[in-house]
Order: sequence, then C-alpha cells, then structure tokens
Amino acid sequence: MRSIKMWEMTRLDIEAAIAANMGIIIPVGSTEQHGYHLPVSTDTIIAVESAVAVARETNMIVAPPIVYGCKSRPLSGGGEHFKGTVSVKGSVFTSLLANVIDELITDGFTKIVLFNGHMENAAFIYEAAYEAHQQSRRSDVTFLVFDMLVNGFSAATMENVFGDDFAGWGLEHAAIYETSLMLHLKPELVDMAAAVDDCPEEVTWYDILPAPKKITTKSGSLWKATKASAEKGAILWQEQVESLLAAVKKEFNR
Repeated sequence: MRSIKMWEMTRLDIEAAIAANMGIIIPVGSTEQHGYHLPVSTDTIIAVESAVAVARETNMIVAPPIVYGCKSRPLSGGGEHFKGTVSVKGSVFTSLLANVIDELITDGFTKIVLFNGHMENAAFIYEAAYEAHQQSRRSDVTFLVFDMLVNGFSAATMENVFGDDFAGWGLEHAAIYETSLMLHLKPELVDMAAAVDDCPEEVTWYDILPAPKKITTKSGSLWKATKASAEKGAILWQEQVESLLAAVKKEFNR
C-alpha cells in the first residue's frame, strides 16, 4: 500500500484496506486563530500527525480530517471575534461527523478511532460517535473516542517542558504545548519572531456572553508562547504518541 492517508489512496487501495480488516482514524481539528505565530490549522495538523503516527504502528489508515470545529471559547481558544476562526454550530458538526462515520461503516470499516485536536469539540465528538453507533445497530463495530490527544504527561515531562510556567490546559492555547509541538512537527509554519507571552486580565472558571475583553487577550495567545522550543516539542510528542498507541493497541489487541 503506497499510503495510509485515505486522501492519497485509490478506491482499490481502500477496498484492500477494508478486506484486510484495517481500522480507520478520523482526525478532528478546527480552523481557529492561534496567535500571531501559528497557523489557523494548528489543531488539525496536530490531530492529523497524531493519527498518522498511530496508524503506522497499528495496521490502520487515516481518514481525511474534519477541519472545521465547534465554537472557539475565550477561556480556551481566544474566542470567535478573532479573524480566521471559522466555526460551525454544534448541531452541524455532530451531524457532519456522524454522517462521515456512517459512510465509513457502510464501506465496511469496523474499527473506528476519533482523535480530537480542538478542546471545544469534545462533547460533540462523543455525541456524533454515539449517534452513528445507534444508527448502525452493528455489534461488530467498535469506536474509540479520544476527546483530548493527551491524558496528562509524566511529572518529569511537565518539569522539563513547563517548569513553573504551566497555568492549566485551557490557557495553553497557542502557548508552550501547541507551539512546541508545531516547532517539532512543522517548523516551517511557525513564526517565532512574532510569538508573544500574553495572559487574560481576568481568568474565570465560567464563560460570559457577550465575552468582555478582560477574559481574552489581544494576541490570541493565552499564555507563554516564547517559552516553546522544538526540543520541548520532541519530548511532548514522544510521550503523547506512546500514550495514544498504548490505548489503541490495548483496545484492539494489536
């Protein structure tokens, strides 16, 4: 097989993958501003690269990504007012993803994995998988839903990467974690000369609509982007992929 990326495969390649009982990973991202220094495709890129890394080791292929995500929230994505953030309604997102899953099941895939790279998608991804599962009425179809690409890092990694600069995953938007991963995966798309450290004037644990300026930032980065590095990205990437691999292999006995 020339590629494990479905969008690079022919119909015959896909038929062969189904006949071999290969599973499929659907990367789900967003089109969302990521500060002055990262592309709006950041969430999608990280989800796709994670899917490819895991698929290579688990006899799976990677479906074309879902590139439009659910509403960007000020507390974790900066907010909808930033140009370049193109979101869809939760109902539209759920319907689209459930429809895609249903089509893949109809084609014959029975092992379906969802990788989410955009925090705001989490509940809607599960809803879509549940809807598709109910619709299919197939007992031989198994879903794995990863509403986050990481369930936490080891104490050593947290210390090496963040030190005293970790303020919570919500504020890591366009900050150390995402910037470091992008420097490791796609350095040509990162403009570190434009990276800034930023922080909301007030960090709340609840949302406010309409969103006041005090709970977001001017730059769109919510924390310390300048502390990122490719070396930190490599550390994060290795542990993240190992964690995802372990979970997929465990559930599919690979």
